[in-house]
Amino acid sequence: MDNKPIHSSLKNRPVSDSIIFEQPLNERIRTFLRLEFLFKRVDSALMGQSEMHHRDALDGILSMLSVFERSDMKQELMKEIERLIANLSALENTPGVDREALDALLSDLDQSLDALHVQKSGLGQPLRDNEFLYSIRQRSSIPGGTCEFDLPSYHFWLQHTLAETRSEQLRLWLNEFISVRNAVELSLRLIRGSVGFKDEVAEAGFYQRSLDSNQPYQLIRVEIPRDKAFFPEVSGGKHRFTVRFMLFDIQQRPQQSFETIPFKLSCCAM
Repeated sequence: MDNKPIHSSLKNRPVSDSIIFEQPLNERIRTFLRLEFLFKRVDSALMGQSEMHHRDALDGILSMLSVFERSDMKQELMKEIERLIANLSALENTPGVDREALDALLSDLDQSLDALHVQKSGLGQPLRDNEFLYSIRQRSSIPGGTCEFDLPSYHFWLQHTLAETRSEQLRLWLNEFISVRNAVELSLRLIRGSVGFKDEVAEAGFYQRSLDSNQPYQLIRVEIPRDKAFFPEVSGGKHRFTVRFMLFDIQQRPQQSFETIPFKLSCCAM
């Protein structure tokens, strides 16, 4: 694995006929999904060249720093990768397993683990030590706190620096998280791909299921047609979960549907 992110391009991605909703079953996967969201947000912002595009990109990068400060992300990632390596290695002698594909996955995981091992400083430490970024972080918690009169140096950078140069600098800052990004995206890809979707039915808009506590369930995925007027609210933990289908209403609190609703479900365990 090289030092480029393993994500696919956001450009020209076809619109699916369905919508997938995901519910993490533990704090580690919850954090991984938040980081994945932030990486996608920064990618999208960096497609533009305007001041507001680059403000949004930097806000996403600084949000990642806040995520790292709330948990020992390096250790969490290493534990998750080691767990995935152990589980996949146990499949090596299983009849019917594609050994070539399995070896490729194990190699990718080993490289992600090595990349995290060699990172001696804290995740994003060079960004924390940057006084320019520190001043922006200090004001970002205030609504509208990064206006030009609050941060003239930020305003100068946005107005004086060429858009291409700003983009290059933002990508350099984002690259501080490349080992994290590759590890997060590889872990989530394996977890999501651990099982396919199965057809299920929610009677009166409600579905409940118990989970085998001996299986390492980590993520619940619900797929519904894009043209429907309801959405799922998923809640649960490692023992059981529920899905309630709610009627969307932008003006008031959503109400539960009482229809019989077919949907697709994936309970991911890896």
